[in-house]
Amino acid sequence: MIIDLRSDTVTKPTKEMLEVMMSANVGDDVFSEDPTVMALEEKSAALFGMQSALFCPSGTMTNQIAIKCHTQPGDELICDVNSHIYNYEGGGISFNSGVQAKLVAGNRGRITADDVENNINGGYDWLAKTSLVCLENTVNRAGGSCYDLGDLAAIKNKCREQKLALHLDGARIFNAVVRKGYSTIEIGNQFDSVSICLSKGLGAPVGSLLIGNAEFIRKARRLRKVFGGGMRQAGFLAAAGIYALDHHVARLKDDHDKATILGEELKRLPYVKSVMPVDTNIVIFDLTEKYTAAGFEEALKSFGIRAAAFGKQTIRFVTHLDFTSAMLNQTVEVLRKL
Repeated sequence: MIIDLRSDTVTKPTKEMLEVMMSANVGDDVFSEDPTVMALEEKSAALFGMQSALFCPSGTMTNQIAIKCHTQPGDELICDVNSHIYNYEGGGISFNSGVQAKLVAGNRGRITADDVENNINGGYDWLAKTSLVCLENTVNRAGGSCYDLGDLAAIKNKCREQKLALHLDGARIFNAVVRKGYSTIEIGNQFDSVSICLSKGLGAPVGSLLIGNAEFIRKARRLRKVFGGGMRQAGFLAAAGIYALDHHVARLKDDHDKATILGEELKRLPYVKSVMPVDTNIVIFDLTEKYTAAGFEEALKSFGIRAAAFGKQTIRFVTHLDFTSAMLNQTVEVLRKL
């Protein structure tokens, strides 16, 4: 048995999800004729209280489309230094949109309204025009940290005041919703656009959605085609997304609970130097000189456990719906042996 803690993207569709996928009613989505894709888009938009949505192959694509929709070449966006859009999207901010990023060192990946105000460029010819703020919730590189709703509202108000667009990379937004107790409608009210991922904690095999007003999504749909993201009979994948939204949100608390147990266990181990606070389903920890991250990966692999090196001395575990209680117990036993 392999225990895979590298990411929550490694999940397989459940039996029930596969059944709805195989019975999906499909059409050609490039012609806007796939009824299941349209149903998923309508459901997602309504969930966040927004007008429209667009189904895409990946969260990187939804984020990159959003950036291009909100900016012009030569503009600048504000984001935290840990942001996925900056670190893990292949330089797409500059490559796809001709935009540069102004990086803010926030609190575990979370910036404030003051951070936004202090990093807006003045209207001088020699400065890039600040046009967009991008937030991530939860923050992957910061151990799944979550924003408080009040902080999001303050950032929204600052963006409105300064006429800046506000985008959310919500790859794991449902983890934040379950952890913080706010609603998806409350989240949607804060942003001009929201990207959500179906293939992480929700367990669908493929897909993300970009959500916004009707005109924004009309523009985004054309950009999806330019980016090569037009899919044909995508309803088989969309059906998995609908099932995930209906059945796999509340259960995210189980992943959070397992991650908390792992975090507490790691704190007691002599070869663990420090553990980031565990807010949701991501556990990031630093090792003492006993192990390098690569060496620790190999040690775990010998026991059938897979993890992700997140730096020279840093390891990331991510819990998910395929990580069972029995696997948790086995992992704890192995960690104690090492």
